[in-house]
Amino acid sequence: MTERMKFDRMLEPGLAHYYLPNEIIETDMELIREEPLAINIQGKNHATVMRTPGDERAHAAGFCLAEGIIDHPDDLRDIALCDGEDSNVAAVMLTPKRLEKVRTILEGKSYVSQTSCGICGREVIDDLGEILTPPGKRVQISFEEAMGAVSELRTVQQLRKRCFASHAVAIFDPDLKIVSSAEDAGRHNALDKAVGKLFLETRLSEAAVAVLSSRASYEMIQKSARAGVEVVISMSRPTALALDLAKRLGMTLTSVRDNGLYVYTGKERITWKKQ
Repeated sequence: MTERMKFDRMLEPGLAHYYLPNEIIETDMELIREEPLAINIQGKNHATVMRTPGDERAHAAGFCLAEGIIDHPDDLRDIALCDGEDSNVAAVMLTPKRLEKVRTILEGKSYVSQTSCGICGREVIDDLGEILTPPGKRVQISFEEAMGAVSELRTVQQLRKRCFASHAVAIFDPDLKIVSSAEDAGRHNALDKAVGKLFLETRLSEAAVAVLSSRASYEMIQKSARAGVEVVISMSRPTALALDLAKRLGMTLTSVRDNGLYVYTGKERITWKKQ
């Protein structure tokens, strides 16, 4: 596989409107792909992980090493890709000796899914479309308010000031008042915590805008949608799958760069007036 072909698998073209104080520029860009990889062991699905396509054999091997399924390359009979190099299923076969040694690990695993060949990002979006309800359309904020919300995120990052190693999420109501925030080493955890606070206080209906210190992967969009968030503002470009899901749900997805805001979908919620 050539270098160009490798990056063609990892990236896909996208389009955004870049909001600046004095102009809006329609911009072509590349978005990183995010697709599921089913890691099958001895013919059974052991885990399904989201990843950027490429290096599937190495990914499966590294995953199995981390999980304690293998200790050495000699523990492997083979790692096969079900559809050739462009595959979303890695089939791991262990030696009989190793299989006997880790049988309790494999039997104790709660399988993520029983998905077989053919798993793809589109199937993830279709499945999520069955369980996610599009948020309403009660929110409209200005470009300046969006950038102000980004600045307010920094005020809740107290843990980061101490360790410089945490992610943060701030959730705002339709009037751009912070109603919940959280920090964690993991970006998913920070969002779960911020949403969970509102959920436990029966105030989830107040959630309207989420500002993320991280990029927006499809899981972050999924979690935001479940919370009723209409506008997601992240610190870097979303994955292509995240954009697909946000578009399908009618959400507004944006990211910050310098003093501007990339708006990928749902731009009707972002008002702009030339300064």
